[in-house]
Amino acid sequence: MRKFMLFIGGLIALLILLANLGPMVLLGVSVWLLYIIFKKFLKSDSTAGKIGWVILGLVVLSITFSNMFAVVGLAAAYALYLIVTNWKKDENDPVVATVDEDDPFTNFERQWAEINN
Repeated sequence: MRKFMLFIGGLIALLILLANLGPMVLLGVSVWLLYIIFKKFLKSDSTAGKIGWVILGLVVLSITFSNMFAVVGLAAAYALYLIVTNWKKDENDPVVATVDEDDPFTNFERQWAEINN
């Protein structure tokens, strides 16, 4: 049941990620443009040039804020990453289980599993 729920959650996260792929690309491009505009602003010597770069930066910043659907896509990508990492975990992992007994065989199995991982 756990694997089925992880599969359904992963499928939903993948669909959300694919649906928001365009805004995520535009968000990346706009952040890159903001970085370039900031660098050009710092290199500019004239006041008119600095004002021009600030105006252009505000236009690109408004485009960046319009791509807030990309944040949903990033959250879906992170959820998909968590689902994939939890898919590989075994519920009966001997490394996770604590052994309170002094049975040498169970301690050996736990130590052997720790060495192999």
